Amino acid sequence: MSDIGVWAHIREDFAQPILNDPAFNSKIELFFNYPGVWALANYRVAHTLHVKGFKALARVIMGITQIICNIDIHPACTIGRRVFLDHAFGVVIGETAIVGDDVLIYQGVTLGGVSLERGVKRHPTIGNKTVIGSGVKVLGDIHIGENCRIGSNSVVVKSIPDDSTAVGIPARIIEKGRDKNPMAHNKIPDINKELFIYMFKRIKNLEEAIAKEHHDIKLKDDELDVIYHSYLESVKE
Repeated sequence: MSDIGVWAHIREDFAQPILNDPAFNSKIELFFNYPGVWALANYRVAHTLHVKGFKALARVIMGITQIICNIDIHPACTIGRRVFLDHAFGVVIGETAIVGDDVLIYQGVTLGGVSLERGVKRHPTIGNKTVIGSGVKVLGDIHIGENCRIGSNSVVVKSIPDDSTAVGIPARIIEKGRDKNPMAHNKIPDINKELFIYMFKRIKNLEEAIAKEHHDIKLKDDELDVIYHSYLESVKE
């Protein structure tokens, strides 16, 4: 955490919905509709206590926060300035995770570890101005660069360079170069869909090629169709 002070951090945290959420209409909504803001504010206090040696008290504060907000942030992790947890339910940020400045994190994100070894960095580092889509799992001591986009429900197990877009399980880099609109998740291509389209077209080409060479292929296909439909009827019964 930077040296601007815990209360300055909290003021910035409470300003993020106003700046980043087009659904925001009134400051009273901060008290009832933004659990991510409250979780971050409690984290700022708990982290300060944790650094000063009051680790048990810090854990108590974040334990209560978890019950109320359904967000699990370890007080020992490092979270930068102007971070916004949008919707935020189910977010988990592990003990040795580092989150940079101006990071946007959606609901269901896990910044988790893959090791049980004590005293080592087990959780990821997230670069500045990165957007992490809902349901993403970033696992292990890896580094996500600055200005990155991680597509929803991806599982990231390897480091990603700056200015990259990654999607999939495991996540793969599909685009490099900073996007002018990092929130445009609808423009991230569906690589699984593209792969299936390729496979179907490839199979069709192979079938057509085989049919030209072997004239009895249609007869065999008809026999397979009879067996398949017979199977479907047996399942219904």
